[in-house]
Amino acid sequence: MQEKKCRKNLIISASVIFFLVFLLQASALAQDTASELAKHFLAKTAASDLDGTITVDEAMKIQAQYVSIISEKYGPVIGYKAGLTNEGVQKNFGVSHPLRGTLLKNMLRKSGTVMKADFGPRPLSEGDLILRVKDEGINTATTPRETLNHISEAIPFIELPDLLFENGVKIDGPKLAAVNVAARYGVVGTPIQIQPTQKWFERLEKFQLHILDEKGTVLAEGTGSNILGHPLNVVLWIKDSLNAEGIQLKKGDLLSLGTITKLMPTQPNTTIRAKYIGLDPRGPVEISVKFK
Repeated sequence: MQEKKCRKNLIISASVIFFLVFLLQASALAQDTASELAKHFLAKTAASDLDGTITVDEAMKIQAQYVSIISEKYGPVIGYKAGLTNEGVQKNFGVSHPLRGTLLKNMLRKSGTVMKADFGPRPLSEGDLILRVKDEGINTATTPRETLNHISEAIPFIELPDLLFENGVKIDGPKLAAVNVAARYGVVGTPIQIQPTQKWFERLEKFQLHILDEKGTVLAEGTGSNILGHPLNVVLWIKDSLNAEGIQLKKGDLLSLGTITKLMPTQPNTTIRAKYIGLDPRGPVEISVKFK
């Protein structure tokens, strides 16, 4: 009997050791992958395809280490972003849900800034919107309408993402998650104060966003309802995603809500403007970025 018990304990111990070795190997692999991707991000060079396939959960572990590395240059965490908040875009990347990334302080530029068109290996632009967290009560909100009570400002936002991987690499959801959902830069406008009213709830859903060139030609357009049906649905998703990992939103956090207009490649010697109609009660507002 004692011999059987010892044998059983040995089997259990071996299983535990095997599991710990597996975790250490997985962690080391995530660190190596994150370091390689971060090296390309910081050098603004294209990364080659990942070896093998990874899951979204594995990609998020890579992302955490990747963000830690690039934050040495791009600054502290100032908020979070949601990507693939449009069902059509999700299908293109082979997932059925949004993805979460992290915003760092030095990623943001003021409206009117001039940037190189090739600010990254695979630079893009899209019309977006940022909402600012008013207080920590947002972590207990359970409905979009309740969430509005904990939002202080809407900030016009042209996101300037970078897919990072070499042309020809098929980018799926996990690869996109691994590179922090392509966060690179973004242009912000003047914050618009929000009130927790039904009118504001409807305004966030129904505002129109037009992306224009320097001549006023409309290049792309969308509405607040393009992102999960309502921008506050995206806020709830970000909050739930973070809370599931033991992370709480805090006062002042910026939340980038995703693809309101289609993604477009950047072109040198051009200017794009984002015009928000029906968002600010005082009238339309615009932000812009010039590419050289």
